[in-house]
Amino acid sequence: MLVYLRVFKESFSFALNALKNNKLRTFLSLTGVTVGIFSIIAVLAAVDSLDRNIKENLSGLDKNTIYLTKFSFGPTDIPRWKRDNFPQTEYDAFDFVRRSVPDIDAVAYTIFGSTETIRYQAETVSGVGIDAVSNEIYNINDFKVEKGRFYGESESESGAPVIVLGYTIAENLFGNSNPLGKKVRAYGRKLTVIGVLKKFGASIFDSPDEKAFVPANFVRRFRNGGASGLPGAIIIKPSSDVEISSFEQVLKQKFRTFRGLKAGEDDNFFINKISGFVSAVDSVISGMNIIGWIISGFSLLVGGFGIANIMFVSVKERTNLIGIQKSLGAKNRFILFQFLFEAVILAVVGGLIGLLFVWITANIMNGVVGEDFEFVLSFGNMFLGFGLSTFIGLISGVIPAISASKLDPVEAIRTGM
Repeated sequence: MLVYLRVFKESFSFALNALKNNKLRTFLSLTGVTVGIFSIIAVLAAVDSLDRNIKENLSGLDKNTIYLTKFSFGPTDIPRWKRDNFPQTEYDAFDFVRRSVPDIDAVAYTIFGSTETIRYQAETVSGVGIDAVSNEIYNINDFKVEKGRFYGESESESGAPVIVLGYTIAENLFGNSNPLGKKVRAYGRKLTVIGVLKKFGASIFDSPDEKAFVPANFVRRFRNGGASGLPGAIIIKPSSDVEISSFEQVLKQKFRTFRGLKAGEDDNFFINKISGFVSAVDSVISGMNIIGWIISGFSLLVGGFGIANIMFVSVKERTNLIGIQKSLGAKNRFILFQFLFEAVILAVVGGLIGLLFVWITANIMNGVVGEDFEFVLSFGNMFLGFGLSTFIGLISGVIPAISASKLDPVEAIRTGM
């Protein structure tokens, strides 16, 4: 055992000296592996970070939440021209669903609209996404009121001119003063602030901090509905104890009846589940991972070929030395380990430098992007980078090392001379 440890130690020391004596060659070899490892780990870390941020933003939602609307949230076989002719999901459809479909915990109606400008005296906030939605959204979405209250059923039904502000919007309009009861202007109309949401934090989707909420029936007074009007959706949170596939079938049949669709006619609506959106995201993430591996793999392959090429050159240059070592009693395994260690050290050091560059890049991106997106270099990806670089070193160095260990000492000395 001690003999093998001594062989390892001497081989390792000899490899280090060889690398120090050929600094330019070592640098060029390191560059190839560094670029390869950086490419793979950077891509994997970026994809993992995107996946993590999306999942965190969806974690507060019930995965069984359903959006019933004319739009599909994922790929569909129905042609575009046909989808464009689907009827809008209007308020009467929402009223039918909440009265007729059983096993519902909460159901809300929302109108998709454009961004608006909110004004209070001399203060103005532009580009605010105002959600025109019925009061039940508060029981579906993952946000809480910090000041005041959310509008109730009577205000929602009557379309009262009230508004609930996101944390950041309230802060920009009112600063440290109390916004409750104040009048703001949006849609060219005055609305009374009755609540401010608790700070939600950064989100890759629209954060509630940057939004405002008004009753859907308030917007329906002055915004056109129908085929040419603003599109709407019914947001449904099924009961927790219901079997979701059975619920979907009941919902589908009842809504087909409401729409007057006959047997054999295609649906003119889509039932979109949050869980389906999550599955679509997982599919996209998997595809991005595969593409990242393919693209980055070429970089790593070039790095591996670079190491192999350098090692063959090293064997050629040191043929005379190898012959002298073997003539003095060096075993084949000593020569083998000597060159193998040299290749592995090159690859591992290159891999570590690549990981360092990824870490630096991650910190720079987090500083630039801020709280909106967190770029994370996980331990798993770091271990993968280290493992890949070691593997590349072994694969790239094994053939040159074997060829060196099998050299005949007499022929090696003669060739070197």
